Amino acid sequence: MSDKPVKHVLIIERFFEAPRERVFEAWTDPDELVQWCMPYDFTIPHNEGRIEEGGSYRSCLRSKDGKDHWLSGVYKEIDRPNKLVFTHVWDDVGGKPGAETLVTVTFENHEGGTKMIFMQEGFSSKESKDGHEGGWSEAFEHLEEHLFSMGVGMI
Repeated sequence: MSDKPVKHVLIIERFFEAPRERVFEAWTDPDELVQWCMPYDFTIPHNEGRIEEGGSYRSCLRSKDGKDHWLSGVYKEIDRPNKLVFTHVWDDVGGKPGAETLVTVTFENHEGGTKMIFMQEGFSSKESKDGHEGGWSEAFEHLEEHLFSMGVGMI
């Protein structure tokens, strides 16, 4: 029996009626990220970084009650338009980085659009994984709305 703690993995598959290159662009254009990459009732008032391999990012998600949630990470792999890999770290209230997870997003051509497979691994608890599943699912609803508003909701 192993003494290693269980690391929970989140996998979400989504289909978008948009070309793979366009969905990938929504993930890698900072101006687009701030329009969709947050749960319901949140905004992104601050977003900075370099979307390149080895580049870092730092963002603030603000809840409707004005509470700020800071996160950061590093881009590990960018294989346009197939795959994006980056770390994801929430800062605690004192600004100290918390546990690091790894996010891998793959984009596949699929009849009528793009199949996106999102995987986030390294959660230390089921509760953390489940909370992220809710947030990312809401963000992907925003992504679908964003792509549609950009006129690419249909191929």
